[in-house]
Amino acid sequence: MRVIIIGAGVAGLATAALLTREGYDVKVLERHQSVGGRAGLLERDGFRFDTGPSWYLMPTVFEHFFQLLGTSAHGELDLVTLDPGYRVFLEPDSARKTAQHIDIPHGEARVREAFDRLEPGAGEALGKYLNSARDTLEMAEKHFLYNPFTSLRTLTNREILRRLPDLASLLGFSLEKHVARRFSHPALRQILGYPAVFLGTHPAAAPALYHLMSALDLGDGVYYPMGGFWGLIQKLEHLANTGGAQIITGADVQKIETREPVSGARRAGLRGGKRSRVTGVRWQDADGVEHFEGADVVVSAADLHHTETQLLNENDRTYPARWWDRRKSGPGAVLTFLGVRGSLPQLPHHSLFFTRDWRRNFDAIFGRDRQIPDPASAYVCRASATDSSAAPTGYEQLFILTPVPADPQIGVGGPDGSGDALVEEVSRRSIEQIAKWANIPDFPDRITVRQTIGPADFARDYSAWSAGMLGPSHTLRQSAMFRAHGESKKVAGLFYAGAATAPGIGVPMCLISAEIVLKRLRGDHSAGPISLDRRPGLRARDPVGEP
Repeated sequence: MRVIIIGAGVAGLATAALLTREGYDVKVLERHQSVGGRAGLLERDGFRFDTGPSWYLMPTVFEHFFQLLGTSAHGELDLVTLDPGYRVFLEPDSARKTAQHIDIPHGEARVREAFDRLEPGAGEALGKYLNSARDTLEMAEKHFLYNPFTSLRTLTNREILRRLPDLASLLGFSLEKHVARRFSHPALRQILGYPAVFLGTHPAAAPALYHLMSALDLGDGVYYPMGGFWGLIQKLEHLANTGGAQIITGADVQKIETREPVSGARRAGLRGGKRSRVTGVRWQDADGVEHFEGADVVVSAADLHHTETQLLNENDRTYPARWWDRRKSGPGAVLTFLGVRGSLPQLPHHSLFFTRDWRRNFDAIFGRDRQIPDPASAYVCRASATDSSAAPTGYEQLFILTPVPADPQIGVGGPDGSGDALVEEVSRRSIEQIAKWANIPDFPDRITVRQTIGPADFARDYSAWSAGMLGPSHTLRQSAMFRAHGESKKVAGLFYAGAATAPGIGVPMCLISAEIVLKRLRGDHSAGPISLDRRPGLRARDPVGEP
């Protein structure tokens, strides 16, 4: 069967790698001239920057995915343990010139000691918190993350029913309240609440269920794949190619073509109330020449809002514009990429800069009266602290992510201060903030390369809904079975993968979304990961939508 995959980001490449090994004839169409999508690469003057993901978390998900392809994460990636996992800088008050900082070391026992130094008894409380987080993560992996939600039986098994009171409590309270009940120190509350940003939401809006995130950075630890996430993209591309997938770059998909059943016929084998069947896609090459590519199956790993509202006929839309009007986007972002002369020992691989007025910062981004926060909490990555190939000898490279409202009006970025005024102003503030809080007074003067990306770049380059950097936020009504599903309800043979679909935001979730596509094609309704004795290529595929 012929499969067209739209988009060669993490989800698209992962889906291609799985489906080629399942025996499908796979062709991937990517709009840009290179693969990667949001997990892209920026190279300037000897500096190499990842333009998207930079935290390697959930190692078990990576390992399982690579094992499905007959290899392993440790066999494909050179993983380095980061110690400290990250450093937290706290906004200085008027009495301090520089910020107090807290290192989060590798290993739970050492993390508990760090918590105890800030709040007596917090180490023991953290131990209980992480036990609960691990238990919740295990339950999520068994019953929710890999679940295609095509069978109610997966949600009514004995274990879930037994845990309903616990689940109700974790779903009924916010992450912010869940943390506040257990810890008093403001910095500890921020460290435990900040994972909500990885989920594209406010700690006050994320369900307490997501305290499971702390099992990752505080429990499992933080890792770095040498070569950055671009190295991961290259591995996924290689695995897709060696499986037999054809990847065409510079291929801008204009429309997903469908056909309606012949009147009076047996609805051409359509099931589940589906009105039509996919027939292929129309795309345009870099020279403007239009092409038609026939397909039995289409998997869109492009932005879901773009797919539904721009690539499909109105009658074929499962998630039309009115559906999106009732949804909340994750944040936008101003990204700043810097090449810096000399060393920066004040900054480890990962740093978080937290403002004192935590709620005001998040309200500015997610509230009704949205505005760019000032000062803003920010994230800084110095990959050159671990990977010397990321910068020329004698230099460092930095990636600064400043969350802002998801608003294309903030503008686009550009090289060396040439971006739109608001984007460059946010970037300038972030640079000054790092210089002051981390006590690097000559930091701005040592910058030799500077490039920015703004929310409007996300909208233009990735067709990102609302110019968001991540996708729909993980509020309760946008998580698990309430998130967009991986298969069209209107068009047989049309599937979705990526951060907008279940299970959600992040590289591990995108890998899982690819596995869910495979499960749906197989007619596999199980809730957990595909067992290795049923990995791609070890069983015949099931027909799709036909008797």
